[in-house]
Amino acid sequence: MVQSKASTVAEYLGELPSDRREAIEAIRDVFLANIDEGIEERMSYGMIGYHVPLSVYPAGYHCDPQMPLPYASLASQKNHMAIYMMGLYMDADDTKWFEKAWKAAGKKLDMGKSCVRFKRIEDVPLDVVAEAIRRMPSPRYVATYEAAFVASGRSARKPAAKKPAARKATAKKAAAKKAAKK
Repeated sequence: MVQSKASTVAEYLGELPSDRREAIEAIRDVFLANIDEGIEERMSYGMIGYHVPLSVYPAGYHCDPQMPLPYASLASQKNHMAIYMMGLYMDADDTKWFEKAWKAAGKKLDMGKSCVRFKRIEDVPLDVVAEAIRRMPSPRYVATYEAAFVASGRSARKPAAKKPAARKATAKKAAAKKAAKK
């Protein structure tokens, strides 16, 4: 499975082979037991996602301000399963702590630029994942996200404004006109 079309977490889990379902469910249980009240679970980008809802962070995700701010995700990919913990990648000290703690648990760490890949649940030190989540509660995550924006030279985030339908239509017409000229 690369990207699921499931609209609910239960549907997503139901699509998985039993070994992957058990692994994803075990990690999901760790997430649900350790995330704070400012984080919600929902399907997003074809995987199980955890987000800071717009009611808590009205500015939304910078890539799409109408979407809640992604916090973490769990996915069953074609050749592996993955844990995406965005907060780890925004704080170098947390990243160092995580790498050291994972390896100290005697597990091989296969960590990419945006995920931790694994093949079996036995490859994941669940206590380290739990601690990583507790170390990044939603208020700290939002503050870290905001600081990353300011550090990149962008201004602080403002709440997402809904685009009027007429403005969207005008933008689409302009884009079509531009494409036709090429």
